[in-house]
Amino acid sequence: MATVLEDPTLERHFKGHRDTVTSVDFNPNMKQLASGSMDSCLMVWNFKPQMRAYRFVGHKDAILDVCFSPSGHLVASASRDKTVRLWIPSVKGESTVFKAHTATVRSVDFSSDGQLICTASDDKTVKVWTTHRQKFQFSLNQHMNWVRCARFSPDGRLIVSGSDDKTVKLWDRQSKECVHTFFEHGGFVNHVAFHPSGTCIAAAGTDSTVKVWDIRMNKLLQHYTAHTAPVNSLSFHSSGNYLITASDDSTLKVLDLLEGRLFYTLHGHQGPATSVSFSRSGEYFASGGSDEQVLVWKTNFDQIDYNEVLQSHRRKSYVDPPPHIHDIPPRSPHRSPARATSGKVL
Repeated sequence: MATVLEDPTLERHFKGHRDTVTSVDFNPNMKQLASGSMDSCLMVWNFKPQMRAYRFVGHKDAILDVCFSPSGHLVASASRDKTVRLWIPSVKGESTVFKAHTATVRSVDFSSDGQLICTASDDKTVKVWTTHRQKFQFSLNQHMNWVRCARFSPDGRLIVSGSDDKTVKLWDRQSKECVHTFFEHGGFVNHVAFHPSGTCIAAAGTDSTVKVWDIRMNKLLQHYTAHTAPVNSLSFHSSGNYLITASDDSTLKVLDLLEGRLFYTLHGHQGPATSVSFSRSGEYFASGGSDEQVLVWKTNFDQIDYNEVLQSHRRKSYVDPPPHIHDIPPRSPHRSPARATSGKVL
């Protein structure tokens, strides 16, 4: 019997970067994919056939994170040159630049309404800015080491940040207070993300683990040890049922959150997989690596009803299905071995 699940398929690969790809993000309109690299260039790849990629040059050092605005009209890039740039992702590639921090800027994110930007830096702070005119709003200052990643919650009321101080902090945007600190990471925290529901967060660590916490009860829900090397990036599927991760062990892994198990392991990159991101709909995901490649995958497994996924897991769990009453042949009234019945249900 054919399985109900379709495996993810590699759809496209883009070559153009000259060093490790550090970050990937889809334009919400699904016509473009942006990638940042250690080569200091922002690439915008157009999905339209025969339409060339745009290479945007402006940063003076490595780009460590890229993010499209919710409207898709802007793409932000965070760099080791201590600046953030906002680009118009068209052939002209116009951009505005602002000095966001006093050290390397490791991450950039837009709020869901597109009005605000948050940045995280090696200066140990998270900062919030207005998208319009890039006006500084406030700084969050309680981390004791580099802040590798900061993300807005889906409703924009909270910010989560992960740091080399081995903590994940949850901040209230209105009060600017740290409302909770999760101390449980055995290593540095490379990446953090909010579950689409806003009720959970996930963190990827240099200790090769991925952890998922419930932020209503501040409780560790899941702890995955599927990777064999530091986990660099993660992304939730829009359904909230899956989490994809990228690791120095060169693999991408899809975790089934409802079952709490490893779902798929994908081998596409030669060397460390540095970044991964689902499209907004979840129909595709993209990954980047130290092999300078950007890969685009079709998700496929999310196209079916989740109950079928569970049934498939259960089928895989049984070597033989349990017996059913119809599997038991009827008793023969004849005791002679020569005249035994065939075992058909009459």
